Amino acid sequence: MRTSKNNFFRNSPARERQSIGRRKLSDHHQLNVKSWTVIGILAILVSATAEVLPSKIIIAHRGASGYLPEHTLPGKALAHGMGADYLEQDLVLSKDGIPVVLHDIVIDTVTDVAKRFPERKRADGRYYALDFTVAELKQLQVTERFDHRTGKPVFPARFPQWQGAFQIPTFEEELQFIQGLNHTTGHNAGIYPEIKSPAWHREQGKDLSRIVLQVLGRYGYRTKTDKVFLQCFDYQEVKRLRTELGYQGRLIQLLADPKSSQAGTDFAFLLSRAGLAELAQVADGIGPSLAQVISGRNGERFTFTDLVKTAHEFKLEVHPYTIRTDDLPRGVASGEELFRACLVEAGADGVFTDQPNRGVAFLRSQTMSK
Repeated sequence: MRTSKNNFFRNSPARERQSIGRRKLSDHHQLNVKSWTVIGILAILVSATAEVLPSKIIIAHRGASGYLPEHTLPGKALAHGMGADYLEQDLVLSKDGIPVVLHDIVIDTVTDVAKRFPERKRADGRYYALDFTVAELKQLQVTERFDHRTGKPVFPARFPQWQGAFQIPTFEEELQFIQGLNHTTGHNAGIYPEIKSPAWHREQGKDLSRIVLQVLGRYGYRTKTDKVFLQCFDYQEVKRLRTELGYQGRLIQLLADPKSSQAGTDFAFLLSRAGLAELAQVADGIGPSLAQVISGRNGERFTFTDLVKTAHEFKLEVHPYTIRTDDLPRGVASGEELFRACLVEAGADGVFTDQPNRGVAFLRSQTMSK
């Protein structure tokens, strides 16, 4: 999804970098990797956990992205089997107008597009999903996120680059997949799609939001009683989703650093009491960064902003992003400290994490201790 840091979080040892690196495997090794992935996922699905503390939710950030490449169906299966309450889908459009599940409008940080279609880059040197049909996107190999300039992985200790046979899924393929897992396992995981760069898509002549709502409607995600949160950073688009497009489901306004530039969105205002009051007229919750909830640390104790408390006064849910147990701020001993800080001490209603099993286990431990 996103990254935002204050002084406390700026000390995190790993950084998000992006580009290309490649290691070839023999056909035999490829088969072994695919077999291992399938067997592992099936084993975990058999033991899918029951929901715990339904008032608090664990959101699988791009799937089980701490263990398998982000936004791949195996990664979503793993997160589902780990008991995540919601699975996130970042959505952009293909050239033929089909929503696909990718974190960025560019595809050269998670695929081998520069090798397969070297001539298809734009003037800025980047490769855009919107310039490729779904059939072409399906030809690409998906891998762990990397720096597009150096080829080095963003998280070197995660799933090895260029192993496996991962693909870009369409939104419909993923919805069918998740609903199938819900049916066969009995664990009813919800979805948490994000409308990515809607203003940019409209500049390119495409209405991403309208198309996404059509897909959501076909698969039964229409109202506030359905297991779906629809999120977006663009405040104008959040209002448009509710008013012009008439979406009746739960809407989440994502919050970025006030210094960041986002088409027509004043994050400093939205973080204020007046902004939250206005936001509550159209949205059902907010998605702040961890840095907007946890202000720092005083000895052994975390310190917090007033954001969660104020948002709750206006009946807004709060789902901070993103806990990465393999990329902790300096001085934080474990991901469990952050889960406790967000969900218990700050009182947030849910949290995004790259390691959903750790979040689910934390909530289960809280249930057992009561």
